[in-house]
Amino acid sequence: MKVIASSLRKGNVVERDDGKLYVILSAENIHPGKGTPVTQLDMRRISDGVKVSDRYRTTEQVERAFVEEREHTFLYSDDEGFHFMNPETFDQVAVPESVVGDYAPYLQEGMAVQVAVYNGLAISIELPQRAVYEVTETEPTTKGQTASSSYKPAVLSNGVRTLVPPHIAPGTRIVVMTADGSYVERAKD
Repeated sequence: MKVIASSLRKGNVVERDDGKLYVILSAENIHPGKGTPVTQLDMRRISDGVKVSDRYRTTEQVERAFVEEREHTFLYSDDEGFHFMNPETFDQVAVPESVVGDYAPYLQEGMAVQVAVYNGLAISIELPQRAVYEVTETEPTTKGQTASSSYKPAVLSNGVRTLVPPHIAPGTRIVVMTADGSYVERAKD
């Protein structure tokens, strides 16, 4: 199905002139002061994982592939990849590490994840926007440190480093944005 380039978003799958399928990693509409607006796409070739960048005029037609998105539950990871289960049919699918990418540390056992499937092949995953993790270590707070930013570094149970407010201590459960690992709030549990 042909769509205009400016309507493409992260996670969409397009077919380029070379006949291969690409999943969009980021899409940015650029409007220069002079000249024609363009859409800058960073993409990953599904067949071999090669990353490419391309620019299209915002009104240019691009072939978008139909991708089915289904909710899956994360089970575990091993040498074959990351294993997910469809909660309706109980079918399991192994997703390679190249598809999971930067989301790997944020996956938790039992987490509901959207898996995009094209011709029976998992091509991308989308995590929930927020997830709860435990703080394993933080630096002690220095009193009177209010002149500058009052956030301190912390390490989460998944190994990700983030900045947290001074009142957060090791063992505290916090809500984190899965897109960038930033602190949102203390978990309400």
